[in-house]
Amino acid sequence: MAELETNSPVKFCLHTWGANSYGQLGQGHAEDQSRPQAADTTALQSRPVALSGGGGHSVLITEYGEVLVCGQNNKGQLGLGHTLNIYTLEPCPGLRQKITNVSCGWDYTLLMTDIGKILACGSNTFGQLGIGEAVQLSANWLVVESIKEPVVSVAAGLRHSLAVTVSGFVYQWGTGLFSLAKRALPFCKIPAQFNSKLPCLVPGLKEKKPCMVTAGMAHCLYLTEDGDLYMWGSNKHGQLTSSDLFVSTPILLKRCLLGKAKIINAWSGWTHNVVQTECGQVFTWGRQNYGQLGRTITTNLNSKLSHGLVAEGSSQEACLPAEVKVLSGATQIACGSEHSLAIVGSSLFSWGWNEHGMCGEGSHTNVLEPCLLSGVDPLLIGCGAGHSLALCSATLPH
Repeated sequence: MAELETNSPVKFCLHTWGANSYGQLGQGHAEDQSRPQAADTTALQSRPVALSGGGGHSVLITEYGEVLVCGQNNKGQLGLGHTLNIYTLEPCPGLRQKITNVSCGWDYTLLMTDIGKILACGSNTFGQLGIGEAVQLSANWLVVESIKEPVVSVAAGLRHSLAVTVSGFVYQWGTGLFSLAKRALPFCKIPAQFNSKLPCLVPGLKEKKPCMVTAGMAHCLYLTEDGDLYMWGSNKHGQLTSSDLFVSTPILLKRCLLGKAKIINAWSGWTHNVVQTECGQVFTWGRQNYGQLGRTITTNLNSKLSHGLVAEGSSQEACLPAEVKVLSGATQIACGSEHSLAIVGSSLFSWGWNEHGMCGEGSHTNVLEPCLLSGVDPLLIGCGAGHSLALCSATLPH
């Protein structure tokens, strides 16, 4: 989570753009926007410190631990106690704990409290809420009870979830990856964490200093304080730099692929990854058919890798980390399903899938390299699957 200085006299506003079929932009209507527009912040009484989006919903966390939501709510993913869509930001009632961070899955939401508890709401069809299988969906916030020690990071994927505790224990739940694992590994025993509707310990990651977890559509990343990145799950698009289509046991990203530099932050889209090293360099790899890697690929799509794997929508070059130089020194990065945002200096860049205008430069053409968005002075950014959010220090001209 990006941290902002609070109690500052600087005024702020929230700009949103991209897909808006369910009101996830918080602008009071359901029309897509291809350029940043001011959201209705009437209900926002203090500065946001975290922004996140799901398939069709948005969640903001304020400096005082309040939660505001808007957008699609058919599975109760807004935690409002009902399943009606909301078109402007609305505070969540009844939350008695201070919330410090949020991660949105496709149709569910995970919150993290200041004492390291996880609250969950929305769809539980695949056990992604971590509360067992008795409840199919919940429009109210439920505590994930089975993780006993404080959590330091939580991540929601498409249909699976991750958390890491203060002692470095990594948990996974939700069955969204299980069918992929069975197809890719038909004669192998599938580890328990891929088919669990309660938090299940991921083997092989104990006794490491935790930093964070992040989740893609069907893959998982765990970053340690030592700068080591562990990866597992689907490798269909080369997002795990492996020769296997599915990686059931966490593997370590080779630092030689990053110039031997320590990783200090990591993000994942549905099928690609972004990391930043201690030197400020930003590397990307994985699927790149929409330009989601933000860099030029010279080899043909779907070319065979040197080890024989065909990575769908990618190439050998795309499946190995490479630096995106214009993003060097980025202070924040956020990934949607197939698009991303970055703050570099005082500038906002976007790139990737742009069907709904989520790159914000006024078109619906995919953006293959980071594009500077003028007229936006960003303080904090976040992405949903197909929409974008930016807290800014100045309003847009009418």
